[in-house]
Amino acid sequence: MSEFTHMNQQGRAKMVDITDKTVSSRRAIARSSIIVLEEIYQKITNHKMGKGDVLAVAQVAGVMAAKQTSTIIPMCHPLALSGVNILFDWVSRDDGRWELVIDVEVKTKGSTGVEMEALTAASVTALTIYDMCKAVDKGMIIGQTYLLEKSGGKSGAFKRTTDNE
Repeated sequence: MSEFTHMNQQGRAKMVDITDKTVSSRRAIARSSIIVLEEIYQKITNHKMGKGDVLAVAQVAGVMAAKQTSTIIPMCHPLALSGVNILFDWVSRDDGRWELVIDVEVKTKGSTGVEMEALTAASVTALTIYDMCKAVDKGMIIGQTYLLEKSGGKSGAFKRTTDNE
């Protein structure tokens, strides 16, 4: 385990100095999900939700969240993102509900990674879907949010092998 780098000489929080880190292409993919009733699935897929196109709004919210990560996560560096892509995949569940899987890919060319931007975007995308659909059912479940893979930087590549690690 490496030593904590977000502590100063007095043991207090600090933002890591990335001045001398090598600039490289960085990429991260994060996943989240939300489990909804059949009624919500039908309303979203048939564009019948009263608040509008749920996935379009959630997608924009996710992109905005990726770009604003440093304003809500205290030790994150502001980054010039070169790309944010959000993909949705509906999965039918055995219990009659539907799970919307949300994958977010974030890219930059910089001195620090984009894992937090991808994770933040995935979380906000799921939260936005909840917000837009809560009038129909407040019992929706936002699933686990986790890093699927990352590349670039000193720590190298990471690729999750299962959803349960």
